[in-house]
Amino acid sequence: MPNNLINESSPYLLQHANNPVEWHPWTAEALELSKSLNKPILLSIGYSACHWCHVMEQESFENVQIAELMNEHFINIKVDREERPDLDSIYMEAVQMMTGSGGWPMTMFLTPDLKPFFAGTYFPPESRHGMPGFNAVLISVADAFQNKAEEISKISEQITSQLQHNMSLISEDSILSEDILSTAVSTLSKNFDYQNGGFGNSPKFPQPMTLEFLLQYHKTYNDEKSLELVTKTLDCMMYGGIYDQIGGGFHRYSTDAYWLVPHFEKMLYDNALLIPLYLHAFLVTNAPKYKYVVEQTIQYIQRDMLHPDGGFFSSQDADSEGIEGKYFVWHINELRDILPTELFDEACEYYSITDSGNFEGQNILSVPGKKFSLEAEPDTPNDNIMQTNEIILSHRYHRIPPFKDDKIILAWNAMMLKGLSEAGSSLNNPDYLQLAINNAEFLLANLMSDTGELQRIWRNGTSKINGHLEDYALFADALLTLYESTLDEKYLEVSVQLTDKMILLFWDDQQNCFYDVSLNEPTILTRPRTVFDNAQPCGASVATKLLLKLCKVTGGSKYSAISEKSLRGMAPVLLRAPSAAGTWLCGLEMYLNSGQEFVITGELPEITDLLIAVHKYYLPNKVIVGEVNYVSELPILKGKTRYSGAPTAYMCENYVCNHPTTRVDELIEQILSSNSK
Repeated sequence: MPNNLINESSPYLLQHANNPVEWHPWTAEALELSKSLNKPILLSIGYSACHWCHVMEQESFENVQIAELMNEHFINIKVDREERPDLDSIYMEAVQMMTGSGGWPMTMFLTPDLKPFFAGTYFPPESRHGMPGFNAVLISVADAFQNKAEEISKISEQITSQLQHNMSLISEDSILSEDILSTAVSTLSKNFDYQNGGFGNSPKFPQPMTLEFLLQYHKTYNDEKSLELVTKTLDCMMYGGIYDQIGGGFHRYSTDAYWLVPHFEKMLYDNALLIPLYLHAFLVTNAPKYKYVVEQTIQYIQRDMLHPDGGFFSSQDADSEGIEGKYFVWHINELRDILPTELFDEACEYYSITDSGNFEGQNILSVPGKKFSLEAEPDTPNDNIMQTNEIILSHRYHRIPPFKDDKIILAWNAMMLKGLSEAGSSLNNPDYLQLAINNAEFLLANLMSDTGELQRIWRNGTSKINGHLEDYALFADALLTLYESTLDEKYLEVSVQLTDKMILLFWDDQQNCFYDVSLNEPTILTRPRTVFDNAQPCGASVATKLLLKLCKVTGGSKYSAISEKSLRGMAPVLLRAPSAAGTWLCGLEMYLNSGQEFVITGELPEITDLLIAVHKYYLPNKVIVGEVNYVSELPILKGKTRYSGAPTAYMCENYVCNHPTTRVDELIEQILSSNSK
């Protein structure tokens, strides 16, 4: 008989709807049940693409005896961390405080007033390898709650007090200087893996925000070392197993130091962040290999992750048929059977395919020998390899695919929207731009109310969960980027509207910081505040960078004041942990150094060539504003008229403008001259 999750929309929760565990979603009713029965809450947080979440479900949550213990002693609540990152943030910090580590599935025991008193992550059903069995944990925790109430109260109060303290630390008013940027680069350089690319040893994550900062630093300060760190990493990743050589797109992370064996799940946010990173690297280096990765990754997103109405799905599992990676790896005999002899021989050499394989007797396709050389050529696969990839991909589609989480998350879609907007304009690809426009219109229609409030999740025609800071910041930022790509004022207007709503809901004038949820968010222990970039940029860092841009575009002084306060409060963190603050560092660099302001006047489509010329170059701190069809009234447009009635471009720095031009070649000359300074 199904439990209380059967009416939920989250695929992750629905996966547990037929467990013998009496699961509840996180609702006021479930929390009240805990209070009325005086039962502790067993809170389990995970997500659909989480391998060990599936393992714990199979071992424990489908075990009738364990389920009986859970049902007898606890109110069992299951949460999808992708739906509720606020709950995940609060209780993951508690897990780390109590155990010294974290991860998913998260297993947390709470008092009826939501205070944590015991925690862990994955528990096996019986004790093994030094891990306590879940069966024994349940009995022990239930006994402690019943018979050691004073001790439980003391522990829960201590943890809660520390959590609330951590979430409400008053920001420091620090000096903002270029020394912070140079120190960050120095620290990152010391932690860089010069053999394999990336930072640290294993597991190894792409860290696109950190690499974006290094690329931006290179651009502003002409620092070749920073560029080397970026290109080395991008090369190693694109030639490694973390990149899907056949179907495009990136897996979550590498389990080894050299990018060969990935954790095979594919997340929308990873690919959304890596598309603009590789695009920017292409604009800086003009290396076709980076453009190839952009194109192949977008092709994967469009082919496998696109809802017919324009939204993008969340993720693909690592597992298929209960085996991690089965969908993506190949035995040499399989490839011999499907490939013509001449293609098979070349593929074996190119991808280093062997009888023994490189992963449990199978082959993860990678390009060894290229990834350790920055000068590796050719940049991209030749025609034979491209034909080989098409054949292998077509056969792969006959396999049982990994589970796809088809919910649409606003923040993640916004990151993809931004990347597609940039790719469409920088590569002059109308298809990418149309994909971005379709996505923006879908999100506006389905996840934004008439009064400007955002919802976080959409699935099967239903929107739910109040938008968090990251949803507002990332969506407003993406719409601003789409505006710069199209000069359609509608997107600028909504971006400004959302930004103002974001400040109202999430900015705290007393603490001088952004919080992750609004002050009115119900049924949470404390108001979470995320300050570090993790797998994706934190909402506060995106919001701060967004305000810096909008200040230039709109002339809004309040945007400037808030962004400066936010940056000053974060300065010590930037010095202490630059690898977790890439977006903050990009924002600080933008704050310290003027970028270009481009004003383009005229009518569409006549202004298109001028707009394309601006987007051809990597100008990380630029803003673009258009006076299209004589309707714009922004202060930055004052005095910017059409020269001789023709479409005209103005390139300015700190609002000091070059001579206006109607010629694309002259505009390009101005851009190149500015870049050479």
